[in-house]
Amino acid sequence: MSITSRLHLGNKRGRAAIGAAILAMSMALMVGTPARAQTTFDVIGPKEYDLPVNFDPFNVFVQYAYVQDNSKVWSNSGESIVGDGSQALVGLSKYVYFWTPEFNRNVGVAWEIIQPEISVRNSKSQANPDGSQVSGFGDTITGFATWFKPTPASTLGVQSFVQIPIGDTDVSDQTWKNLSSVLWYTPIGSAFDWTGNAGFVWQSSKPSRVQPAMLYHTNNRFGWLATDWLEPFIALDYEYIGAYAGFNEAWSFDGGLGFMIDTFENQWLTLRYSQSLAGKNHSYNDSWNLKYAVVW
Repeated sequence: MSITSRLHLGNKRGRAAIGAAILAMSMALMVGTPARAQTTFDVIGPKEYDLPVNFDPFNVFVQYAYVQDNSKVWSNSGESIVGDGSQALVGLSKYVYFWTPEFNRNVGVAWEIIQPEISVRNSKSQANPDGSQVSGFGDTITGFATWFKPTPASTLGVQSFVQIPIGDTDVSDQTWKNLSSVLWYTPIGSAFDWTGNAGFVWQSSKPSRVQPAMLYHTNNRFGWLATDWLEPFIALDYEYIGAYAGFNEAWSFDGGLGFMIDTFENQWLTLRYSQSLAGKNHSYNDSWNLKYAVVW
């Protein structure tokens, strides 16, 4: 039985399974240059957009977290070279309110607010004998998503968010951002499914008056419905940033493996490991990713 079907039947586990929906934000948009950016929206999981219509309002809290090792970086020639050796620990705390508008019960809407928590630390080395660490609250993100169901089991929608430059100075690049994308979910036969999005990120001028280029991204999750409570999946993420202000164009293609489990009736847990497969002038993804959702 599909997730949205279970929700219509009033099963709380169905709500839990859609609980991590809509947005997953990476550290990318909180650091300054293309070479330091992580892959946008790469923390989404399978069934992230398996969403219902014609439902009673409900609430979701999601905690995303990941640990990123920056021991490698993609050079301007597309080679994997030694990075700065730092380690980033990022949390994303998200609250979402879901509802169906009375004027059209065949449409779903969600509004959410996300607060990033960021810590970047450098180990002691010859070049950095004392080590160093910066941490703080990142720039707050808020926005909406809306969707409909082209078929009873699939979802198609759009989402748009604003990132507000009010974070701590050490972890904010002091620019406004708009993140907009198309989202989708569809079963593939009886045992597989495909979750994905594709969109762009626009940034305002930095305090130095440099205008960053547009960023384009797509994130895809291909899941296998092994049991009612376990779904292993493959993750594929790509982003491209155009050249601007002396920075060359940058891109990255990442792959990952993970699994999603229903832990309790109203909760959901996802674990994934991701690694860069190819890139140019971009960070090298080497991260462990965790997502926990609870619905009420």
